[in-house]
Amino acid sequence: MSLSATNRTHGDSFSFILMGLPGLEGAQFWLAFPLCAMYLVAVVGNCMVVFVVKTEPALHTPMYFFLCMLAAVDLVLSTCTMPKLLAFFWFDANEISYGSCLLQMFFIHTLSGIESTILLAMAVDRYVAICHPLRHAAIHTNAVTAKVGLVAVVRGVIFFLPFPLLIIRLHLCGSTVLTHSYCVHQDVMHLACNDKLPNVVYGLAAILLVMGLDSLLIFFSYLMIIKTVLQLRSKEECLRASGTCVAHVCVVLSFYVPLIGLSVVHRFGRDLPVLVHVTMGNVYLLVPPVLNPIVYGARTKEIRERALRIMRIGREGGPH
Repeated sequence: MSLSATNRTHGDSFSFILMGLPGLEGAQFWLAFPLCAMYLVAVVGNCMVVFVVKTEPALHTPMYFFLCMLAAVDLVLSTCTMPKLLAFFWFDANEISYGSCLLQMFFIHTLSGIESTILLAMAVDRYVAICHPLRHAAIHTNAVTAKVGLVAVVRGVIFFLPFPLLIIRLHLCGSTVLTHSYCVHQDVMHLACNDKLPNVVYGLAAILLVMGLDSLLIFFSYLMIIKTVLQLRSKEECLRASGTCVAHVCVVLSFYVPLIGLSVVHRFGRDLPVLVHVTMGNVYLLVPPVLNPIVYGARTKEIRERALRIMRIGREGGPH
């Protein structure tokens, strides 16, 4: 499909072609089943985390409220992309309208920015709890936690709302085939035939000022945590302090490693096979929502016990 460089690209009838798995088209139908299973794990796991934190008064602390926010973001993020991907693989619905593409783009980038901010807030919470334990309760109150959540949402919207607006100013021409199974700014931007410099500059600036800055601050937070932990006299205290950070470190890595890999592929890997772009993109959006509830469920005793209790009650209350 091609089109001329006119404003018809902004019309309701215009659509993009999503990319499946090049070379594996015949297997896409069957690959959708494990993807669907992963999506269900993400939905059930994150809903369970939100429900457990909401219904367990003992978990009404800043750390668990941040975890609840993270689960809610993961739930919405996976729901923005997976149903469309499954419809593509099962029913060959590989087209997405221009308006739907911009909307999906806004949610993907904004929710990713919100998640990055929450991960930073969780790192700061761990830093204060370990490095300044006597001040933790006074600094990180539930009211402060709520304000941090609001700031995360506002920050994500402010930085990433311009992405679809910058796409609207572009005139798209030539191919309308995207290199992912969903819409992201850097992918749609490359289909334009007029000046893309504002998109390139702002896109890079937004990523650096949000994800880049957050990852740097998280890194420094953990440097300070490690320094404090190594100064503890008791090995038991050292293990207990570091153990509270293991789950968060795993979640941080599951978010930033695919993000960095995808960014590198977009910036420097234009000559790589399309399958690499598609695979990296799907890993970035699907893996964190699946892993996060599993990691926190396995590493957090309170959430694990409460979730097992809910499942036990459900089995006992079921038909005999």
